[in-house]
Amino acid sequence: MEGTDLVAKVLSTWLTLVLGLILLPSAFGLSLGISEVYMRILVKTLEWATLRIEKGAPKESVLKNSASVGIIQRDESPMEKGLSGLRGRDFELSDVFYFSKKGLEAIVEDEVTQRFSSEELVSWNLLTRTNINFHYVSPRLTMVWVLGVIVRYCILLPLRVTLAFIGISLLVIGTTLVGQLPDSSLKNWLSEVVHLTCCRICVRALSGTIHYHNKQYRPQKGGICVANHTSPIDVLILTTDGCYAMVGQVHGGLMGVIQRAMVKACPHVWFERSEMKDRHLVTKRLKEHVADKKKLPILIFPEGTCINNTSVMMFKKGSFEIGGTIHPVAIKYNPQFGDAFWNSSKYNMVSYLLRVMTSWAIVCDVWYMPPMTREEGEDAVQFANRVKSAIAVQGGLTELPWDGGLKRAKVKDTFKEEQQKNYSRMIVGNGALNLELD
Repeated sequence: MEGTDLVAKVLSTWLTLVLGLILLPSAFGLSLGISEVYMRILVKTLEWATLRIEKGAPKESVLKNSASVGIIQRDESPMEKGLSGLRGRDFELSDVFYFSKKGLEAIVEDEVTQRFSSEELVSWNLLTRTNINFHYVSPRLTMVWVLGVIVRYCILLPLRVTLAFIGISLLVIGTTLVGQLPDSSLKNWLSEVVHLTCCRICVRALSGTIHYHNKQYRPQKGGICVANHTSPIDVLILTTDGCYAMVGQVHGGLMGVIQRAMVKACPHVWFERSEMKDRHLVTKRLKEHVADKKKLPILIFPEGTCINNTSVMMFKKGSFEIGGTIHPVAIKYNPQFGDAFWNSSKYNMVSYLLRVMTSWAIVCDVWYMPPMTREEGEDAVQFANRVKSAIAVQGGLTELPWDGGLKRAKVKDTFKEEQQKNYSRMIVGNGALNLELD
């Protein structure tokens, strides 16, 4: 009995601390300053570790340049300019050198594959996930690393799992109860309160520190919010500051339970797998949602897959054919404190969440941007590219024209045919190169 009483006291004390120091402040969007103190200590520790690494292992300092300098130096000039130094007016055999060079560049370091692997760090962040044994540089650094492992796995992980369980449970229970109410302004208000509160709790479960910029441009009702996509927690990051109507495919298991509960309280747009293939049906349902100016803004990630926090890849045009006002949002994570990128082809959801919850923290910046509308004479593809460029510039991300679907599929024949057509036009004398030479 004594052992049972001791366990009960420990659990009650633990839950009281969690409730008083984290859950209640999260519900009201307040902070007691604990996370700020934690982050200051963490920053000082990482700065000290970086100095120790530089002092004890100078040979590894080359890592500082590896994050910004690629394996090869690319010539980003267009085909016409790239061939101008190798050919005359007519076809020449030397043209093959240009295409061979581009092919070898793609083999050595293509622009797509590297976007689906974790972002390289400028310096080690005292996490175990590294290819170099930095923790053997000095005994003092080894002790700090071991202490960090104990803190992350024995203190932070149990706390974060507890918070995540409470947050998800409250979300399912709260949305289910709110969903029983008749449609009214009260129901909408309660739904927003439940979503905001539970998402804030879940963000605390990740030791999340989020910096929101330009809040005057937050997405408004009846609009469409589009953002770059790094992780499933992008939804939590954005919903902590405002509610959205989610768009996505119907899932099973725990995710399916959450989806069915959420849609009872809020008009989220979930599609069956068969419906997702019918683009016209999807567009119709989204247009009906946007037409109602009382409904929450739709949150869409036009890339369709997670990219590794360094780039923005092709935006699918479907999101920009709906009409209405587009509210661009740029999200940029700080990889120094934890890797938020989800490589779904390598890690399942449970493994990914374990990696995130055993990191130091999730730190990111969110930039709300001025609303954008489709200009006269602009098609959906041009509009999508214009929005993508704005997000890339604001977030300091590399803009790439490639489809994120290349993560699991081969390059479409249309990409090859486009290059062939451009070269053919040059040969027959109708290309840009000959026009400039004339």
